[in-house]
Amino acid sequence: MTSSRPYLVRAIFEWILDNDMTPHLLVDCQNEHVIVPMQHEQDGKIVLNVSPDAVQNLDLGNDAIVFDARFSGESVAIYVPIAYVLAIYTRENGQGMMFNEGDQDTLPPNPDKPDQIKPAAKRSHLKIVK
Repeated sequence: MTSSRPYLVRAIFEWILDNDMTPHLLVDCQNEHVIVPMQHEQDGKIVLNVSPDAVQNLDLGNDAIVFDARFSGESVAIYVPIAYVLAIYTRENGQGMMFNEGDQDTLPPNPDKPDQIKPAAKRSHLKIVK
């Protein structure tokens, strides 16, 4: 039987948006398969704002969550295998759902970093001068 985690993440995400709140993911980033800006992690975890206003190309897939986001003005490609999502909740009141940290039922036997994930294009240092 497939894991319920990706379905629950998508359902809670939709519920949060339907209530005009801001969805955040708590991610365990102490794994080589998780691609996030490590300078923003604390205690091996990172909180990611996944609201439509904060990200681009969001894909809440069955195996991973993939999107582009800006950190300190720099565009970054994010890749989070669904097994490493620890919680999805609202920024405004903290309501949402937590998952068991040790629950690895959603982790494929030999997960590989996706080939299609490549660093997002860097912003040009050039300015328009009038």
